[in-house]
Amino acid sequence: MEVVLAGASGLIGSALRDALRADGHHVKTLLRHKTSAPDTDSWDPTAGLVDPDFLAGADVVVCLSGVGVGSKRWTEDYKKQILQSRVDSVGTLARSLAEYGGHGQPRALVCASAVGYYGDSGARVVEEDSPSGSSFLADVCRQWEAAAEPARAVGVRVAHLRTGLVLAGDSDLMRRLKPLVQLGVAGKLGSGRQYMPWISLRDEIRAIQFLIDHDLSGPVNLTGPAPVTNAEFMKVIGRVLHRPTVLPAPGFGLRLVLGEFAGEVLGGQRAVPAALTAAGFEFQDRDVESALRWALHR
Repeated sequence: MEVVLAGASGLIGSALRDALRADGHHVKTLLRHKTSAPDTDSWDPTAGLVDPDFLAGADVVVCLSGVGVGSKRWTEDYKKQILQSRVDSVGTLARSLAEYGGHGQPRALVCASAVGYYGDSGARVVEEDSPSGSSFLADVCRQWEAAAEPARAVGVRVAHLRTGLVLAGDSDLMRRLKPLVQLGVAGKLGSGRQYMPWISLRDEIRAIQFLIDHDLSGPVNLTGPAPVTNAEFMKVIGRVLHRPTVLPAPGFGLRLVLGEFAGEVLGGQRAVPAALTAAGFEFQDRDVESALRWALHR
């Protein structure tokens, strides 16, 4: 199978690229800078430019592009970057598939999205047909997914990866959290009652591969089967690292440090992988302790 991958330099993209190649697939990557390396091509999603000949002949196009949501404080300028980096990337690929498609057109477009689509859903279980929220990230996800419409309109199968918190030793979350836990200065965030829809990196990659191979379309929650509250998550990571996690971070403090992004940290989604489970996908990490032990000790 031939796969075109945009966003191959990130945590998920690099792991997916390596896994697909290890399975014998031909993976080509789109880069935002000039390149002459084999199986690569440059593109400019901000200007809506991609070479349709590079997409032609591929079986699947996967788009994981987008600046980090928690990488910087949410100024108005950075919020625009969060939105545009996602909408421009998916939109550029979808329009190219629609305009230049035909014989040899990729049969599927698999696009990143996020459980932020649901906003803060409290303790309510959310599946793929649950309504969208009213937060900034919920609006980003709606526009992000809508950007794929041109491809869907011409018959390309489109799947949206509503991913939760990806657990890996080198993820942003673990790089920030692990040292604090090891120092014994970590604890629940705010009330600790907000749900954390986690997934291990290895299951994230396996789930994307599953979606590449199977005929699923529309939104798909990429989350572990048992979401936990923040308080429970912190208790488990403390147990895995053999450290206490008893020092809470009050909500007002997080708002001072994180600004508007604190609303996302103090909220959450009890999202479950209904579509994946119904399609027969089997998780390697079915509980958060298994996922954290794999992430922190592999």
